[in-house]
Amino acid sequence: MTSGVPAAPAPGDAATPFHDLAEYVAIPRVTALRLAPDGSWLAASVQTLSADRKKYVTSIWRIDVHGGQPRRLTRSAAGEGGPQFLPGGGLLFISKRPDPDGKAEDGDSRAALWLLPAGGGEARVIASPAGGVTGLETAAGSDAIAVMSPVLPDDERLRKERKDAGVTAILHETVPARFWDHDLGPADLRLFAVTPEGTADGAQEGAPGGVTATAPAGDGGTYATRDLTPDAGRALLEPSFALSPDGTLAATTWWRWRDGVLFHQELVLVDLASGERTVLLTDPELNFHSPAFSPDGRYVACVRGTKLTADEPEHYTLVLVPAREPGQARDLLPHLDRWPQDPVWEPSGRAIFFMADEGGRRPVFRVDIASGEVTRVTADDGHYTELSAAPDGAALYALRDAVDTAPGPVRIDLATGRTVPLPSPGGQLRLPGRLTEIAATADDGQPLRGWLVLPETASPEHRAPLLLWVHGGPMSSWNSWSWRWNPWLMAARGYAVLLPDPALSTGYGSDFIKRGHRRWGQRTFLDVMAATDAAAGRDDIDESRTAMMGGSYGGYMANWIAGHTDRFKAIVSHAGPWALDQMLATTDFPYHFYPQFGDPLTAPGMYEENSPHLHLAKITTPMLVIHGNQDYRVPVSEALRLWWDLRRHQVPAKFLYFPDENHWILMPGNARVWYETVFAFLAEHVLGEPWRRPSLL
Repeated sequence: MTSGVPAAPAPGDAATPFHDLAEYVAIPRVTALRLAPDGSWLAASVQTLSADRKKYVTSIWRIDVHGGQPRRLTRSAAGEGGPQFLPGGGLLFISKRPDPDGKAEDGDSRAALWLLPAGGGEARVIASPAGGVTGLETAAGSDAIAVMSPVLPDDERLRKERKDAGVTAILHETVPARFWDHDLGPADLRLFAVTPEGTADGAQEGAPGGVTATAPAGDGGTYATRDLTPDAGRALLEPSFALSPDGTLAATTWWRWRDGVLFHQELVLVDLASGERTVLLTDPELNFHSPAFSPDGRYVACVRGTKLTADEPEHYTLVLVPAREPGQARDLLPHLDRWPQDPVWEPSGRAIFFMADEGGRRPVFRVDIASGEVTRVTADDGHYTELSAAPDGAALYALRDAVDTAPGPVRIDLATGRTVPLPSPGGQLRLPGRLTEIAATADDGQPLRGWLVLPETASPEHRAPLLLWVHGGPMSSWNSWSWRWNPWLMAARGYAVLLPDPALSTGYGSDFIKRGHRRWGQRTFLDVMAATDAAAGRDDIDESRTAMMGGSYGGYMANWIAGHTDRFKAIVSHAGPWALDQMLATTDFPYHFYPQFGDPLTAPGMYEENSPHLHLAKITTPMLVIHGNQDYRVPVSEALRLWWDLRRHQVPAKFLYFPDENHWILMPGNARVWYETVFAFLAEHVLGEPWRRPSLL
């Protein structure tokens, strides 16, 4: 019987972009969306390949809400991102491109804040703090601007002295030391006000941190940049913040560290004139983030999350608190068993829109402030992000994607719930297959569901090999498009790809998550095996040729599955935990895992029951281990130990290592090599083809 797997077309002859990796990595990617104050157009961030094709460069495009072709607004080798509007229509963005009016030293590549005037003309720098700009927010009803920037003590002097002395060392006296893929310190993130000089704010004497920088203003004046949080320390780690409509207050997350290792996230207000800080919401057992001011500035809505414990997983809801009266917040969603994200106010102030995972989708919801009534706005299979409300209250604008649709701008009509695609810089993509939904029942009777990507060739006469792909998180869902974990690249090579949502997945309620709490291994394993059985039983699937892969928590499941079954021909483990006690001590974020896992010395049960490395002796399946050296969430030590353990136990294995990548493989060339290696490894062990080492390895 033939394999039914067609060879991928030669480069240049691809039937779709997914048949040719060079063409795939060159597809424009829309990553952010902001609606202009008058509601007439959208500013979109779009990633495209650089001229040398070695990296992605972000630029800003104009998308007319009434149609017409998107138009590129910015262009430079350094790129531009983070678009935000001023009330008068001026467009702010962040870029490392050279300032033609500046006096930057050679090698100075700090990210500055630029302003593109509403009436046209050249963009110019209005703020360039020594540490660069890392975040930006504006006010809906004033010209107030706030940015985030890392600051050293005696910033300009110390930066120069460290550079001149060739010093990169960091002395840590507090936690954390690093985050995801970057070191923390010696600079700490601070909140800055950016105001036109000559205004009351800009001219204020004795403001915290003083006036740290000035730059020409868009109208010929200058802007002052003032440090509002000189005592922040590690409190502004990865903050989410917002400005009140009148531009007088900033609401921001504030990390409160205790006992040297644990934390909770407060919500604080910072006065942009004086820098005075007020704690709006705090509770050692809760975290607050994603603040959003009401249109009249009287209230702040935000997401509230419970802390993960040994007994309970976290849970999230949406709360409301008066901006001028710190105290108890009102839960707006007491009966909604879903996790709300990214609240956006209705212009009338009577309701809030938000998104939440729901059964393999991520629809938009609306909650009425007065009654608490929750309604679902979108009815399709979409996954929505980057939500903006039209000024007239008639529509929403967002990026919509799905497992079978790349992100693109859409208009959501609030009267009908109809979603209308807008012209996108990314264009329309033809897929090399089709998407269907699949159902299964777990051993404990729990209904399960997932997506099944089928190649064009799949049929009873040409049964497709099956690739089980477990998502990361673990509290996540297969409900969106992914450029990094893209199943359509596998479908283009003839594989059917199973994307299940097992225990711990979001969008199915608290009890579904609890099923896997502290049972990372066995419970999820049984769920994904039930889903695999359901898929393998189809008449268009060849159950004798199956493989498994996953990244992050999916990599953990790859390691766990390898030690608990030999049903798969090959397993690909990307950035997966291997020895849990080792990972807890080396990850950048032990404060998250510790409350659930416990101390391995005094409470080893979680580790003994769930650590994949304890089942090494049972592994016989060939494995491809993949890891980036700059992955601090799941440190490369997990892959190094796994690789050594597999080799010393004579398990057929390969190790694909990226010295300059992190938890995700982001550079175009490395992404291509990642997929080429996975294709070759699966072809050898699943399809019976000879091993073909990628040419650049």
